[in-house]
Amino acid sequence: MRYMLLLKYDEAAQANTPPDPAMFEEMGRFNTAMVDAGVLLAGEGLMPSAQGAVVAFDGEEPTVSDGPFTEAKELVGGFWILEVDTLEEALSWARRAPFRSGERLEVRRVSEPEDFEGIAPQEVLDAEEELRARTTRAAERSRADEAAEQHGG
Repeated sequence: MRYMLLLKYDEAAQANTPPDPAMFEEMGRFNTAMVDAGVLLAGEGLMPSAQGAVVAFDGEEPTVSDGPFTEAKELVGGFWILEVDTLEEALSWARRAPFRSGERLEVRRVSEPEDFEGIAPQEVLDAEEELRARTTRAAERSRADEAAEQHGG
């Protein structure tokens, strides 16, 4: 099963406090441990909300509001996607994250196509499976292209 760990924090409270350089080292060790254990599928940090926008769907036409998102108490600051067997295993990894300043990790299971069998039409499930396969192939081509560039090819 896949689980997403969503890092949430109070952006306003941490805005004037630069990250401790030791945090980068601790985060590197945390991420390396997940890679070494074979559970980390993806993970990224997010830039401050001032560099983003919100698209709201409250009527006929979506509206766009530029950041920063001052009305939000907590913002998503990053994420990891893990492949583990149980929620308990995902929680075990979440507990090891090197946070100490009021951050929170929300742990959520990522839906799989089989979660919607008998609910969504089969042709929709089949189309979703094909999209996932295309995405995987595109990512593999991209990695191969990057490797070729690095090796002068």
